[in-house]
Amino acid sequence: MAAVVLDSVSKVYPGGQRAVADLSLEIADGEFLVLLGPSGCGKSTTLRLVAGLEEITSGGLWLNGRLANELTPRERNVAMVFQNGALYPHRTVRDNIAFPLQVAKADPAESGRRVVDLARALGIEQTLDRLPATLSGGQRQRAAMGRAIVREPAVFLMDEPLSDLDAALRTELRAEIGGLVRSLGVTTLYVTHDQVEALTLADRIAVLREGALEDVGTPSQVYENPATAFVAAFLGVPQINLLAAVPEAVPGEGVALRMGAQRLVLPWGDPRAEHVARHQASQVIVGIRADALRPTGDPHLGAVLSGTVRSLEYHGHEWLARVDADVTVVDAAALGAPARPRPLVPPRPAGPVERALSLLRGRRRAPLPEPPAHVGAHRRSDVLVRLHTRDGCDQGSPVHLAVDLDRVLVFDGHGRRVDPVTR
Repeated sequence: MAAVVLDSVSKVYPGGQRAVADLSLEIADGEFLVLLGPSGCGKSTTLRLVAGLEEITSGGLWLNGRLANELTPRERNVAMVFQNGALYPHRTVRDNIAFPLQVAKADPAESGRRVVDLARALGIEQTLDRLPATLSGGQRQRAAMGRAIVREPAVFLMDEPLSDLDAALRTELRAEIGGLVRSLGVTTLYVTHDQVEALTLADRIAVLREGALEDVGTPSQVYENPATAFVAAFLGVPQINLLAAVPEAVPGEGVALRMGAQRLVLPWGDPRAEHVARHQASQVIVGIRADALRPTGDPHLGAVLSGTVRSLEYHGHEWLARVDADVTVVDAAALGAPARPRPLVPPRPAGPVERALSLLRGRRRAPLPEPPAHVGAHRRSDVLVRLHTRDGCDQGSPVHLAVDLDRVLVFDGHGRRVDPVTR
C-alpha cells in the first residue's frame, strides 16, 4: 500500500494551456479519495500525472515517501481502470485478467487460481472463457477491475469507470466497487463528475475547478460546510439557492441580509454574524438548500421568505416548487477565478460587538449596489423548495417559507465563505 502526495503539481501543455494549477493534495495510505468536478476541470489529467502517463510540468509527486516524478508507470506500481474498460479484444476474460501476472512471469498455476478466485468475487466466473465483445457493459468493467486488482498494486486509479453504464447498473457496481476496494485496503484515487458517486464512495472528496482545488473534505463536510459557492452549487440536487444580498448591521438585533424587499436576520449570538458584519454594505451571496425551506402559515414568526408559487414538479417521493420571491439569483458557474480558500480567522474587535459596530449607528441605510457580472438579470428570481406534499401550495398561490437559519451559508462576492471553514 502507499500514500500519495501531490506537492504544488502543475501541468501546462504546449501553447500555454494549464490543465492542473499548483495542486497540493495528500491521499493517506488505504484512503478512497474522489476527484470531483465538471468536465475539463483537470481530474483525468491529475490521474494520468499520478500514473506516469503525463509528464509533470512543475511540482513533486511522492508515492509512499519516494519522489516519483521520474519513475516509469511500471515502477510506480499503480493500476488504472478506464471509462471504457480498455480490454484486449482478442483475449478472453481469463487472459485479460491474467495478463499482468503473465508479464510479471508469475507461476501459471498460482496465476490461474488467483484469476478464478477474483472472477468469483467479481461475479464474472461464468464469463472467463468469453471474449470482451460478447460481454455486457457491467461485465466488461468487472473484468477491467479484475485485471487491475490481480496484480495487487499499491494504488488504484479509476477514471470514471461507471459513466458508460445505465443508471441501475451504476448503482449496483458502485456498491460493489466500494466494498471490494475497502476490503483490499488499497489507496484509491477515483475520478468522476457524478456527485452521487462521490458522496457514496469517498472517504474524502476533492473538488476541482479549472485545474485548481476548490475544496477538500469528507462527503458531509463538503456538502454541509462547503468552502465556496461553486462547491455548494455543484453538490446537491436540486441545486442550492444562491441569492444576492447586502448585509446591514442592526445594533441590538443582528446582521440583516437584505435581498430586495426581503430580509433574513442573523442574531448577534450567531457565530457567523460578526464575520458577515464585516461585509457591511457589500454584496454577499446567501446559500439556502431547497430542504432548508418549508411552508409556514405565519409570515411574521422567525426567518421567513415570501413569494408566489410559479410552478410545481412531481418527483414521485416529493414535489419541487419554484417560488418567485423577487430576489436576485446568482450564477455559481460565473463566479471569480477558482482558488482553494484558506480558512480566514479575522482579528477580534477590541471590545464587545456593540461597541465595535457603534460607528455604524449613524450611517444611512445603504442602497443596494449594482449586481456584478455573475448575477444574471436574465435569470428568473425563483427559489427552489422541496415539498413532501403540495397541500396548500398551488400554482399562482402566495406562500411563506420558513428558513432554517442554522443551514444558511454566506459567501463573499467572489464566492468564498465569509466565516472560517475548518476541516
